[in-house]
This record gives sequence, structure tokens and C-alpha cells, in this order.
Amino acid sequence: MRQFTLKQLRYFVVAGELGSVTGAARQLYVSQPSISAAIHQIEEMTGLQLFVRHHAQGLSLTPSGRQLMTRSRQLLRDADSLMQYAMSLGDTIAGELKLVAFPTFAPVFLPRLLRKYADAYPDVNLSCHEMTQEDILKGLHNGEYELAFAYDLQLPQEIEFTPLSRFPPYAVVAEDHPLARQTSVSLARLIEHPMVLLDWPQSREYFLSLFEVEGIVPDIIYRAKSLDMIRGLVANGFGFSLFNTPLTTDKAFDGKRIVALTLEEDARPLSMGIANLRHLTLSPAANALRQLALQTDLVLETITQSRSIFSSSTPGP
Repeated sequence: MRQFTLKQLRYFVVAGELGSVTGAARQLYVSQPSISAAIHQIEEMTGLQLFVRHHAQGLSLTPSGRQLMTRSRQLLRDADSLMQYAMSLGDTIAGELKLVAFPTFAPVFLPRLLRKYADAYPDVNLSCHEMTQEDILKGLHNGEYELAFAYDLQLPQEIEFTPLSRFPPYAVVAEDHPLARQTSVSLARLIEHPMVLLDWPQSREYFLSLFEVEGIVPDIIYRAKSLDMIRGLVANGFGFSLFNTPLTTDKAFDGKRIVALTLEEDARPLSMGIANLRHLTLSPAANALRQLALQTDLVLETITQSRSIFSSSTPGP
């Protein structure tokens, strides 16, 4: 019985990711006919059409092609993990590690953790992307990433999640806002003023659910897709917002300040932690990072420092 090779699967995966035989050949430093032949042989052996060919416009995966792409990524990762495991038998953890993190809290602690990891395992080729919760889960499911630093938001059964820290929500207002001299505020009091909302999938649902539990609806005057933009809009008086990630500064880019207020309600916090596919055996490189994150105090230490920096700049009542 004929079987396709790991090399053929790798050619197929890269062509599918780039949507181009030419691009795959360029990235893998092989000829275009080599890529085309690998795809053809896989299609011939499986009886599947993996791509729709668009004249002068590259390739697009068929539904069968997308399914095979997911399994192929997992198989290639297992093969890479086997190689890394063999290398680790010589007391060297090496290879490639791709991880992804939620962009609001990633800058707070992840650079220090990655620095510690890179110093301990210099032979690992490490890369880290930032994505919303929805895209993080897709990336884990599709096999693009081994590990993620994510929230415990809408996690499917196939995701294993280990919490590292809990982030309670809080309000932020401009330093000249009518509520700025308070140290705490109720959600009911907040909705007397307009709101600036972080407009990311699942994040917006989480923040809006806090009002829904209280049976109230905020007046959303502005939506933005970055914390820096939200902070700037709040600092310039457009309205209040809700955050839950600790901040290392109370200033927007233009120098204007924001003030943090504790919520009087017992609002549901979010847990930040490590996520990975439950059935996936982590590579030695990924497992080393996971163990470092669980064992080190860097996460808690950095978060505690950022909270103290932020709270020290908050005016009293």
C-alpha cells in the first residue's frame, strides 16, 4: 500500500497556508513542480480534491483539504516533537516553539517570562503571536500553536486550561471625570455616563454580561479594538470603560491620565492561564515553558508590581 511522506504533507500544508504553489516553493526552497507533484500524489492516493485551482490567483482549500490540513499539522508537529524529544535525551531542549497570547495581558508579564525561558533554553527557536480569544482557540484547534496564554472564556472541552492568575474587572475614567475622586463605583452609577467599549469577540460579551447580570444596559458611545486607544479615549473624556488586565501606567500616549475605580458589585473575574489541546502531547520545548510558567513567580510578581504602580497613581476620595 502506497503512503505519502512527511515531506509531501509539509509541502501540502505550506501551500495551503500560503494559498500558492509559488509561495510554498519559495518558502521551502524547492521547485514549484516538487510542490505540485506532492499535492497531486496525495490527491491521487486519497481520492480527494484538496484545492480549488484559480487561474493566476493561486489555490484555495476545499472542505476536505481543510480537514486534512488540520490533521497534517498535528502529524507534522508530532514528528517534530519526536525529533525534539530525541534531542532532549542528550539534555538539550531544542527545536521550534510557537505560542500565542491574549494581547491585553501579554505585555504585562510575558516578555520577562520569555527572557527567562530563552536564557535557559537558547537552542529553542521561539515565536509568540498575539490574538483575540476567539482566534487563539482556532489556532490551538488547527494545530498552529502548541501553547497559549489565554482567558477562561468559552473554552471547549478539548482545551486543557491551567489558571495562573485571576483578574477582577474594574472601571477607568478620566482624571477630571465626575467619578474620579471616588475609590469605588457601582455599575448602576457608571451607566449614568457614556461608555467606551473594548470591541473584541468574547471580550465585549464578557464586559457587557456584567451589566446584564444587574439588569442594566450601558450607553456605548465609542468602540475600539486596542487598550491603548481605549485608554486615550477615556483619558480625553469620551466616557468610562471597563478593564480587567492590570496596567503598568495610568497615562495615555498624549500624557493625559486615567483613574481606576473598584467595582462595588461582586463581578465575575477572569482567570488567565495556559491553554493547550487536551489530547496533544506537548513537545519538550513546550513542556519546558509550561513548567517554567507554573513554577516561577514572574507572573504573580509582575502583575503585583503593575497593580501597585497603577493604584499608587490613583487619587483618593
